[in-house]
Amino acid sequence: MSHTIAAVSTGNQISAIGILRLSGDHCIDIAQQVFSSRSGRPLSSAPDRKLVLGSLRDASGRIIDQCMAVCSRAPHSYTGEDTVEFHCHGSPAVLAAGLEALYRAGARPAGRGEFTKRAFLNGKLDLTQAEAVIDLIEADTADAAANAAGQVSGVLQKALAPVYQALTDVCSHFHAVLDYPDEDIDPFALESYRTVLRSNAKALYALLKTYGQGRILRSGVSTAIIGKPNAGKSSLLNALAGFDRAIVTDIPGTTRDTVEESVMVGHTRLRLIDTAGIRPTSDTVEAMGVDRSKSAARQADLVLCLFDGSRPLDENDHAVIDLCSDLENAVALINKSDLPQVLTAADLPFLYVIPISAKTGDGLDLLSDTVESLFENSLPCDGSILTNARQYDAVRRAYESMLSAINALMAGLTPDAVLIDVECAMEAMGEVTGATVREDITTRIFERFCVGK
Repeated sequence: MSHTIAAVSTGNQISAIGILRLSGDHCIDIAQQVFSSRSGRPLSSAPDRKLVLGSLRDASGRIIDQCMAVCSRAPHSYTGEDTVEFHCHGSPAVLAAGLEALYRAGARPAGRGEFTKRAFLNGKLDLTQAEAVIDLIEADTADAAANAAGQVSGVLQKALAPVYQALTDVCSHFHAVLDYPDEDIDPFALESYRTVLRSNAKALYALLKTYGQGRILRSGVSTAIIGKPNAGKSSLLNALAGFDRAIVTDIPGTTRDTVEESVMVGHTRLRLIDTAGIRPTSDTVEAMGVDRSKSAARQADLVLCLFDGSRPLDENDHAVIDLCSDLENAVALINKSDLPQVLTAADLPFLYVIPISAKTGDGLDLLSDTVESLFENSLPCDGSILTNARQYDAVRRAYESMLSAINALMAGLTPDAVLIDVECAMEAMGEVTGATVREDITTRIFERFCVGK
């Protein structure tokens, strides 16, 4: 028997619609205490998934809203339990009063992600689907949303299931032969096992290869803006963000720490990092900022190297060139195109050189086109792209265990030695779907959710 939980599922802001959600064995009985239908029939007699018009009452019995109620009985609900939702007008005061009435009637407050956690524990979702729910909520591009929606529908789980089943077959045969040597069981066919393990290892490798693009799809392109002091780095960040996110002055060394902002450039989300100007300095704090700038450049997916086009290159510019010219996906930007130019593309050893004006916005459309070409999505966003770091790590360990099993077979080791690696691969894959994941990990996963989901 599960306790009945209740929460607001639509946030605390004013909106057209607000939803109160309940789940648990007694949720319909509890809901009836705060809701009376227009027809006079009790909510317990309402058919599943049919909206019922009625009145919502607060803890004192006063009518606070005219709303719709809908019941979904176990096991045909999101959580796998009896559930009730009240579709109210989106007043935070109404929702708070309705929620308080539900608590008084016997419900308890839902924890973060508790509805989805119950769906997972009741077998309505596996862990890949549950984690995709939060990805879908947090998606800020259409591609990210489409891939998360595909994973919610089970695309990733369906891709992993045949691999897990193949390992199960290998493992069960190993156990049968080892445990029942006198029975008439087919002997080990080593070449057949190698073929099975190799083909399924290739399937996992193909999935692992999608993670680079999946990480960018989910989190955006980490983009460091690098240049000497007063090259216009903060002005560029502000121009791309569309508002004054970073302080801009004529005084060199204003930016002493990294400043971050997420922006959309075309259809690509950039996580911009404005950095301290690259130059020698005796100022301890500024020197720390310069070190962070260099570290940001080395770790970024994209580096925007900014140069002042109205001035010739100096030693600080050459330090920027030395830092960035051999980095993958480094783009040189000749800034201040609104001023007379003394710097040309021929002066810079970069594959991509774009003249811009952070002040007027000239050239930013060309920068957008370049970013689109560098990070164009080449994979279908149907749920088959691996975007989750935890899942990636588990799949990687499963893949490495399968390689170890293959090597053990080729080295002629005994079947029990091979079996250890096969079982390790199965355990790692179980962590992806939730079949073998530890409770503390699942708790941490669902704590990422908002209350009410």
